[in-house]
Amino acid sequence: MSGHSKWATTKHKKAVIDARRAKSFAKLIKNIEVAAKIGGADLAGNPTLVDAVQKAKKTSVPNDNIDRAIKRGAGLTGESVEYTTIMYEGYAGGGVALMIECLTDNKNRAAAEVRVAMSRNGGTMADPGSVAYNFSRKGVVSITKADGVDEDAILEAVLDAGAEEVVDQGGGFEVVSEPTDLVAVRTALQEAGIDYDSAEAEFVPNLKVEVDLETARKVLKLIDALDDLDDVQNIYANYDIPDEVQAQLDEDE
Repeated sequence: MSGHSKWATTKHKKAVIDARRAKSFAKLIKNIEVAAKIGGADLAGNPTLVDAVQKAKKTSVPNDNIDRAIKRGAGLTGESVEYTTIMYEGYAGGGVALMIECLTDNKNRAAAEVRVAMSRNGGTMADPGSVAYNFSRKGVVSITKADGVDEDAILEAVLDAGAEEVVDQGGGFEVVSEPTDLVAVRTALQEAGIDYDSAEAEFVPNLKVEVDLETARKVLKLIDALDDLDDVQNIYANYDIPDEVQAQLDEDE
């Protein structure tokens, strides 16, 4: 029986990963469509589209899907792309603040699904503005650690481009800047031959809340539930997981 159970568990995990991969593709495609609609299909003149395409390629979205999304968003196929960005605010367990960014073609559906996910997973909705003060809008470029790419090399490349700090995240680095300096920072990294995973304007927490193991499990369960929603594009939170708690979470996997 143990062999069968192990196989069933593995099969289930693969199904979950495949489903998330498909949802991730859909969200990345949506980003490309919106960027192309706002700034046009020409990559040379649309840095937001460049970043959306870069992120999609890093996640192995097929080139044909990317090309179709650009054309569809730019109106070159005769199709109409209409999405609205909505930001919801709330709290997870332990007073962890959440900013939930939706990109949707149906505001009522998005609102209902976010509320259900929050209530079923220990979260509470908050009034607009009551959570947002915990975050600042920043440009964030993510870089995976690789041979020859260390903090000093990154700092040297981005210092004159407006970068505010380089943060070591364990498996990679984040270069933080003002959103208006994001393109300059990204360009400086390219010119220095440093590959990056994504470059986006994000909500970065001003102050983080340290969580224990039980709270971390609850917060991550809620974030997973929100991330599973098709309309949810990004989730920003101000939790901080200590190393010893992270080690215990890794054992849960």
